[in-house]
Amino acid sequence: MERIQINQHVEYSRIIQGFFRAEQWKMASQEMNRFLNQLVENGVTTMDHADIYGHYTVEGMFGDALKHSPHLREEIEIVTKCGIVQPNTIFKDQSSHRYDVSKSHIKRSVERSLKQLNVDYIDSLLIHRPSPLMQPCQITDALKDLVEEGKILSFGVSNFQRSQYELLNNCLKDDKFHIAVNQIEMSPYHLDAFQNGLIDDMYKENVKIMAWGPFAGGKLFDSQDKKSKRVMPVLKRIAEAHSTSVGAIISAWFKRHPAQIMPILGTSQIERVEQAIEGLDIDLHDQEWFDIYTAAQGYDIP
Repeated sequence: MERIQINQHVEYSRIIQGFFRAEQWKMASQEMNRFLNQLVENGVTTMDHADIYGHYTVEGMFGDALKHSPHLREEIEIVTKCGIVQPNTIFKDQSSHRYDVSKSHIKRSVERSLKQLNVDYIDSLLIHRPSPLMQPCQITDALKDLVEEGKILSFGVSNFQRSQYELLNNCLKDDKFHIAVNQIEMSPYHLDAFQNGLIDDMYKENVKIMAWGPFAGGKLFDSQDKKSKRVMPVLKRIAEAHSTSVGAIISAWFKRHPAQIMPILGTSQIERVEQAIEGLDIDLHDQEWFDIYTAAQGYDIP
């Protein structure tokens, strides 16, 4: 599988496995360990987490699964995120929903993530959401400290628009430090990042793009959804033309874009992962790519 260089220390697999819904999978640690081994055997080595997933439990579930195969740590890349605060039963002082991207919170979150994930370092730490109250240089100070301490190997952001990215980037005057990743919602259902210039901006700045929700959280498969009724017939037609699945075509649609977009899968079914991998070997014609794009848009290009 193609590898994407993030910085001089880190590279990702082109397909990324996400653990947003892992709490719902109801996997015992040995079963999750088996799933991790299957992912790695298929070339999917980058694992996407966040401290809040599963009400602050999923990182720990992953760490327990990793204990069954400690050698896997050297074969995978771990991405995690922090900055969202949610009410939960673990931290009694967190009784409301807000953002906290203070230096102290970032560092505290990383220490907990390292412990929960059962690792010594995190390959990439992302700031989960931009906060209206964020002090950008305080964020970058925390990130630089964590890099220098060897606790993270790279850093990035999630759901940051251009102006928010620039606020943060303005605090990084040293070429040694670089915002390496922006994790953005995008799919053949959600086109905003294609149309508002965000992908172009990140591509120009050499910020790698991870696509969350590549299947629009299942909306693409909702037969009652107005937009899905437009998009799915096109996806099926193209899938039939290539003798493959809709999942493979969506993967191929991302691959066709020059920005090397990396979709994050949310499935627990290895068959769905294999379909996405199959899509990396499919070369869509430009017309096929635009047929999907205009179906999602709802009108033809000018």
